[in-house]
Amino acid sequence: MKNFLGFVAFILFAQGIGGILYEITDGWFRWSAVVHRIPFLDGYEIYVCVLLLALGLAVGAASDSVKRKE
Repeated sequence: MKNFLGFVAFILFAQGIGGILYEITDGWFRWSAVVHRIPFLDGYEIYVCVLLLALGLAVGAASDSVKRKE
C-alpha cells in the first residue's frame, strides 16, 4: 500500500509540475500535460495543476504515515 501511494503521489506531483511548465513555456512540455487535453477544464488549467501538485504532496505525506506490512 505504501508503494502504491508513493506511485500515485509521484504521478500527481509530476502532472502538476508538467502542467505548470506547459503554461509557463507556452506549450514546450506537451508530453507531460494531461490536464490541457481535457476540454471542460479549458481556462482553469493552472488552477487544476496547482491542485494536482498539492494533492501529490498530501498523498506523499500520507504514504509516509502508512505502516508497511511485514
